[in-house]
Amino acid sequence: MELLLAFFFFNSIYLMPIYGMIFCLSLVNLLKKLSKGQTDISKEQIFLTISFIIIIWSISGVTALSLS
Repeated sequence: MELLLAFFFFNSIYLMPIYGMIFCLSLVNLLKKLSKGQTDISKEQIFLTISFIIIIWSISGVTALSLS
């Protein structure tokens, strides 16, 4: 249990800025493509979805493990 908590804390403290940058850059690229009228946005959608899931997963994991 302590190893899992350490893993979540490491992700939340050290990797969260990287996840946030990936999320923001993917969002900006997606908005640029949409404003130009391009329809091939699957790559940006995949990066947005994965980075959002990792961010929420890390936050909820740390919260759940620190409450127990």
